[in-house]
Amino acid sequence: MPKPRGRQFFANPGPTNIPDSILRAIDRPAQDFMEEAFIALVRDCTARLKRVLGTSGEVFMMASSGHGAWEASLVNLFSPGDRLLMLESGYFSESWTEMARKFGLEVQTVAADRRRGVDPAAVEAALRADAAHALKAVCLVHNETSTGVTVPPAAIRAAIDAARHPALLLADTISSLGSIPFRMDEWGIDLAVGGSQKGLMLPTGMAFTAVGAKGMEAHRRARLPRHYMDWSVMMTRPHRSFVGTVPTQMFHGLAEALRLIEEEGLEAVFARHARLGGAVRAAVRAWSGNDGPQIYCVDPQRQSNSVTAILMPDGHDAEALRRHAAGRYNVSLGGGLGALGGRVFRIGHLGDLNEPMVLGTLGAVEMSLRDLGIPHGRGGVQAAMDALA
Repeated sequence: MPKPRGRQFFANPGPTNIPDSILRAIDRPAQDFMEEAFIALVRDCTARLKRVLGTSGEVFMMASSGHGAWEASLVNLFSPGDRLLMLESGYFSESWTEMARKFGLEVQTVAADRRRGVDPAAVEAALRADAAHALKAVCLVHNETSTGVTVPPAAIRAAIDAARHPALLLADTISSLGSIPFRMDEWGIDLAVGGSQKGLMLPTGMAFTAVGAKGMEAHRRARLPRHYMDWSVMMTRPHRSFVGTVPTQMFHGLAEALRLIEEEGLEAVFARHARLGGAVRAAVRAWSGNDGPQIYCVDPQRQSNSVTAILMPDGHDAEALRRHAAGRYNVSLGGGLGALGGRVFRIGHLGDLNEPMVLGTLGAVEMSLRDLGIPHGRGGVQAAMDALA
């Protein structure tokens, strides 16, 4: 099949489309990262990022993907043998669990139906059973990118409080920040981890941890080895981040990303993501006729506004559909992760995205379903248009 012409429709859930103005902002020569003008830029970006996070706490940045921010959260908050309560959500809660165990931490899991998400009552029960308060933190993935299922952090905080448990609340915001409402301080979240390549619309390569007062208190007691990720070392730096060379171009891009968010208005950003996510779900509901593909998340209240995971009919390969959409129509879709490999494909609808881009993606998916003879109901694109109207 010859390479399709035209600009690729990139509908992955991360990395996401990078706006041209951010590419232009990053396109600059090397800069002395210790000069006052650059330090002022870092401080300005940090203050504005705090507003997106909804926090007055500390924000520490590092050159890494979101996994680096996970690692920073573990080594800065805990000591060998500490116990964590991980809320099962999918591929990324499993990854966080694996990392914690490699650092010598014990992890207890609250099981969940991955098509619905964790029950806050089960979290409360697990904490009530921990009479000795051995559990040091509750860890959740706010938006599980692999399944398209969200977890309500405020409800988990309410469960912790109802159990009268002192555990910290840690939240992964990697695929939710800048797409779905997140209010760190209001919801009583003690630490949030995030990355540059999704709702912030930047290239992959910069991550951060946002830490509240309880988190900083825990940090002062933590004894896991650390150096590059050490918040105490970062606090001695003029940037209050980065143990080593600072990625200067990324901050010029971050300043432009934050300007775009501020220009649109954060609540308008959330409304746009809800509108586009609703359109994608309307299309999939139409396709689900004739025993066709289905939305993986079966709880409408938990369905993500940043990514939709779509479960293929039995006997049909999601990877074959992805290859066809890319090779024939130049549309890049997200694949299934872990146990969902080959069973689901994912449509990312977050970041720099509008209605025509979503409708173009949905049109290519619907044509691919037809081309490959995959059972589906017709009229998905029309259903999306009706939803947007």
